[in-house]
Amino acid sequence: MPRKPNAVVFLTDQQRWDCSSIHGNPLDLMPNFDRLASAGTHVANSFSCQPVCAPVRSTLQLGRYPTHTGVWKNGLTADTSLPSLATEFAAAGYATAYVGKWHLYDHGDGHPGPVPQEHRLGYQHWLASNTLEFTSDAYQTTLYDEQNQAVELHGYRVDACVDAAIRKIVELSSGDTPFFLFLSLIEPHHQNSRDDYPAPEGLRQRYEGRWMPPDLQHYRGSAHAQLAGYYGMVKRIDDALGRLYDVLISLGIVDDTVLLFTSDHGCHFKTRNSEYKRSLHDASVRVPTMLTGGPFTGGGTMKQMVSHVDIPATLLDACGIEVPDTFQGRSMLTASDDWPGEVFIQISEAEIGRAIRTRRWKYGLRAPDTFENGQGFQEPWAARMQEVFLYDLYSDPYEIENLVQLQSHRAVCDRLRERLLKRMAEAGEQLPEVIPPDEVINSGQRIVPEADFGQ
Repeated sequence: MPRKPNAVVFLTDQQRWDCSSIHGNPLDLMPNFDRLASAGTHVANSFSCQPVCAPVRSTLQLGRYPTHTGVWKNGLTADTSLPSLATEFAAAGYATAYVGKWHLYDHGDGHPGPVPQEHRLGYQHWLASNTLEFTSDAYQTTLYDEQNQAVELHGYRVDACVDAAIRKIVELSSGDTPFFLFLSLIEPHHQNSRDDYPAPEGLRQRYEGRWMPPDLQHYRGSAHAQLAGYYGMVKRIDDALGRLYDVLISLGIVDDTVLLFTSDHGCHFKTRNSEYKRSLHDASVRVPTMLTGGPFTGGGTMKQMVSHVDIPATLLDACGIEVPDTFQGRSMLTASDDWPGEVFIQISEAEIGRAIRTRRWKYGLRAPDTFENGQGFQEPWAARMQEVFLYDLYSDPYEIENLVQLQSHRAVCDRLRERLLKRMAEAGEQLPEVIPPDEVINSGQRIVPEADFGQ
């Protein structure tokens, strides 16, 4: 019987989709990603199901929307009673390993690093920090081993973590069993202690005054001061991805290893609210995603709308492992004509909001008076939600012109509201009363007819 394929996840933190040339960035920041996506399977429409670190990470481990993992906002602990990626891979005979940032354990004692074994969701090999942003800096990295002893790593933080993952891959590949390794970087997340993006020495200067996405040009935010450092971090991430891939080649396991690259969410650089994410705009939720190896080699471009809730099912399916009934996503390997035409996005921190994103439209709701008051929420949902935005992404891909108040687009809002409520019900949400925007404007524009509704 042939050995099952290995699986490696390469997860970044707060990385926008338009960092890659495949998505139009002219700076060649991600040549390894672009090359592997072209040779493997590029997930062209990939979206985080919640633009906050801990909630979406709980989805990636447990295969459920954050409202059903125990972690619907930061500072909560993942439900250890649920099947996870690691438990399912281990049950199928895999060695499982985790390296990097965890963020799924409420330590409660003010110490952000160690994670008790019972809260590692089944990972056997362990070198991680619960909140890596508070136990590290650009050139100083502290992780914790299986006995929760501090381990100091050297070099730029991306390289330190990727080198640790490479050492573990070399170790595990010498065994008789397949392995599943999850690598979780903190880059290109900002450094919390000083609110900047510390690129490797010399790389910030390379990108100063270069190309800026249209939304960051349009809105007043922090990108003019910080984007160059962010781009430098992205470039080093891609260099490290190339090094890791080279190791798979040198070990002779590249064709038998499913490699996933994605990010937990994006970054809007203080253009949509007072910080970097926690909004339902594409800047916060659309991410670069590709898979290669195993069934994904030569897969081309996948154009379906894919949510992070689909990733755990996809990884298990790609390795011939049955997907637990508790998982709420679908395997990308089963994508067909009945694949959903939209992704469902939640947020329950800073605001309580919900949205759906189709190829053409983005439609969103927000609970009134909840914006930037998220730490006091006791529940992840609200009884009343208001229509707050509608974007036509065919003409406005960077979500500059909000159409939700236009009478010309009322029919579009009505249709999308029904689709959103249906997705909320399917996800097990409490359905809210939906109230219209504060004022509907009769703009004199052409009313969008049924035939123009699009995807």
